[in-house]
Order: sequence, then structure tokens, then C-alpha cells
Amino acid sequence: MKDIIQQLEDRRQDARMGGGQKRIDAQHAKGKLTARERIELLLDEGSFEEYDTFVAHRCTDFGMEDNRPAGDGVVTGWGTVNGRMVYVFSQDFTVLGGSVSATHAQKICKIMDMAVQNGAPVIGLNDSGGARIQEGVDALAGYAEIFQRNIMASGVVPQISVIMGPCAGGAVYSPAMTDFIFMVKDSSYMFVTGPDVVKTVTNEQVTAEELGGASTHTRKSSVADGAFENDVEALAEVRRLVDFLPLNNRQKPPVRPFFDDVNRLDQSLDTLVPENANAPYDMKELILKVGDEGDFYEIQENFAKNIITGFIRLEGQTVGVVANQPMVLAGCLDIDSSRKAARFVRFCDAFEIPILTFVDVPGFLPGTSQEYGGVIKHGAKLLFAYGEATVPKVTVITRKAYGGAYDVMASKHLRGDMNYAWPTAEIAVMGARGATEILYRSELGDADKIAKRTADYEARFANPFVAAERGFIDEVILPRTTRKRVSRAFAALRSKKLTNPWKKHDNIPL
Repeated sequence: MKDIIQQLEDRRQDARMGGGQKRIDAQHAKGKLTARERIELLLDEGSFEEYDTFVAHRCTDFGMEDNRPAGDGVVTGWGTVNGRMVYVFSQDFTVLGGSVSATHAQKICKIMDMAVQNGAPVIGLNDSGGARIQEGVDALAGYAEIFQRNIMASGVVPQISVIMGPCAGGAVYSPAMTDFIFMVKDSSYMFVTGPDVVKTVTNEQVTAEELGGASTHTRKSSVADGAFENDVEALAEVRRLVDFLPLNNRQKPPVRPFFDDVNRLDQSLDTLVPENANAPYDMKELILKVGDEGDFYEIQENFAKNIITGFIRLEGQTVGVVANQPMVLAGCLDIDSSRKAARFVRFCDAFEIPILTFVDVPGFLPGTSQEYGGVIKHGAKLLFAYGEATVPKVTVITRKAYGGAYDVMASKHLRGDMNYAWPTAEIAVMGARGATEILYRSELGDADKIAKRTADYEARFANPFVAAERGFIDEVILPRTTRKRVSRAFAALRSKKLTNPWKKHDNIPL
């Protein structure tokens, strides 16, 4: 018996060493942790239950039968994050470059199936050289099996991808279908075709970092939701995100203890909106002052900064926030901000996370580049996302809500549950100056008359009361009471029940 136990220990130790000490040292030299070290940091201490430790590939071509490492380049299993169950796979770059074989994919598919069956999030730590060339089509089939499970799990359990090394070719499509993608600066990259292929085909000279590094995907492409300095910070932030999310689409997000008075008034909010209607202010200040303990987890912070998305808590409960940012492009909606916010709204709705919207939007960004890029269809994505959402929706208009953008931003007409406005709100078809120049075109030569007409229009429409008279605004509230009013609104909506007509699925304007 002792011999058998020793044999088990020896084989386990062999599996834990991955590709051997030399390759582990090489991984550390690049500033990267090993697959197992990453899992240890991500999960609660001692909670990891590993599966398929001894699985080995079945390839016999190109001399592969003599190189069959235990685990086949990926560590899989489940554990807990702050006591809540998650499934995890971590690719091991020290074993055959973390390349995906049929059995490597099989291990990932197994825990994804278990995650859906048992209702727990899936976290993938990606660090792979791509499909294992020696296996050919078997490796490609393995990828497709993973993709199919990403699709089936979408909207059922949260899926989080952390890119912690290379992720190229077909490998990028699995993370692309997950709910959140995080990258590590200077050590991770994602692209469909690498710099060498790009040079051969298009004659462009580009580095891996420029083509698919963290900066590219968080600022330009919007593929990634955030980038962190190193593996340790990335894994700590993933733990923090998991704390905001439900385990699956049939459970509510966790309720955390809070020490912030729900009735807290913040006098500084009364002067947040400047007297000059064209002067910017920072909408993040409002978000931080409304949420419990000023805790805000921002998503896609560096992309489409004219709109803000992320999570706060109110009375310890998770709330998704969408807010126009007057500091960037005056808070206008454009192609990028519409896509960013629409995806976030749909995630919240899929997982029963209530949505709080702060509105200060002068309209959609004009220009040929926007029209040629399809702003009509992209803007419709946000409109569609808000309109189909059945979760509690609370909206606060702080200043401008003009034209179609007023409708799009969770208005009463898109089944907004509670729609509030500050006294500084201006709800109208367009700004006073533009409206006056259209209505009184014949008087354009007379500056005094136009100024008077503009002042008259402002007095009539540059306030929240016309909308309030029609019931499109439920209440005009004092800015200092925003936290209290919004918290009470969500408390009143906790038992909300709303269902859409039966359909196989909708056809969102992609």
C-alpha cells in the first residue's frame, strides 16, 4: 500500500512541475506566474479541487508518443472566491507552450459543462501558443468544442477570460464570446493573425504589442475590458469583480455588508452641475457619491470615455451603472459608446442586475465618419438593449437630455421604472440656440430678436417640468438626495416581475 501511495505522490509531483524547473524559471523571468501559482492567487486558500491531473494527449505523430506530460498543458478544476464556487482552467505555457490538443480542449469542456450544470461562473486563464500543430484538425475540433460551450453558457453563468500571455489565431474567439476579458500589460496579446503574417500579406510592419497588446485592445478595439500591471493585480481584480456578480442567471448577486447610511445627503451634489450649460463636470463624482462607500468597479474605462459603465452597490446589493460623461465629447453618444453601453446593459439584464442610468446627453455625435460607420444601427443597439431589459431600471437626468438620445438613455418610454430629474435638467428636442434658428429662420439677421427667442425657448423648455407635467419624469429631486431616492427606488423594485413576449430569440441590430 505504501508503494502505491508513494507512486501517486510521485506522479502528482511530476504533474505539478509542468514543463520542468527550467521552463518555470523562464516563465518567471518574463514576469509571469505559472498556471498553478495563478490559480492559488485567484482562489481562496486551500479551496482548489483539481480534475484530470493525469490526462495525457493521444497523438502519435511527429514523435509525440514519447512526450506525454501529465495534465496536457492545462490545469482545471473548481474552488471558491470569497466562499462562492467558481470553475477555473489555467493554461500552462511551460508544457508544450500551453498549446491546445484534443485532450487539452476536452479538459476545458468538461469543467464548462459542470459549470453550466451546477450554476457557477467559469474563469479562464489564457496563456497558450495556439492549436497544437502536431494534432492538426483534432486540435481545431477541440477549439470548436470549446466555442460551442461558450455559446451555450452565455447568459447562463458569468464567463471571465484573463489573457496572461499569447492568445492568437482561433484561440481568441473563445475569450471574445465571454462576458469580460482582462489583459496583463506588456506580457499578453491577442490577434487573429500575428505580425509575421500581417507583413507577408499586407506588407505592414507592426509589433505584437501594437497589433494586439493590452493598450490596443482596451483603447482602440474594445476587445478587452481592462488591463492590469501584472498577474497578481489582474487576479486580485478578477476576485473583486466576481464579488459583484451572481453565480448564475437564476440567482441574485450577493448582498454584502455595508456601512454607509442609505439616507446620506451630499450637499456638494447641489453644485455639481455648473451654471454655464456648456461647461463640463465629472460624472464619476456623482457615481462615487451615490454608491456604498464610494466603491465603483469600472468596465472598459479606457474605451469610449464619453460613456461610463461599471458596478456599484446600493444597500449592499449590486447595481450596474451607465452614465454619460460630459468631460468627453460633451457626453454625446457615438458608435463606440453605444456599443460599449449596449453590451453592458445586456449583460446586466441577462444576470438580473438592476440598472442605474445617469443622463447628460446633448445628442448623437454628428459627422460623416459616424454616419458612414453606421451610427444609426449602433445607436439602435443601445436603444434595443434598454428596451428589452426587464430588470429594475432607474434613471436620473442631471442636465441635458436632447432629441433621440433622450429616448435611448433609459427613458420612461423604454419601460424605465423610476425616472428622476434634477432641477438643472433640460429635456427637449434640441438645444435652445439650434431650435430657435430653425423655428425663427426668417429672423436670423436680427441678433437681438434671436437672443430673445432663445431666452424664451430656454424658459419654456430648458427645465424638467414639461416632461414632469406629462408623467415622463416621476419626480424632480434635489441633487443632494440622489443616493436616498435611488436606493429607495431600487428597494421598491426588488420584487418586480416583467416578461417579454415568447420568442426563440430577438434579432438585435448587430
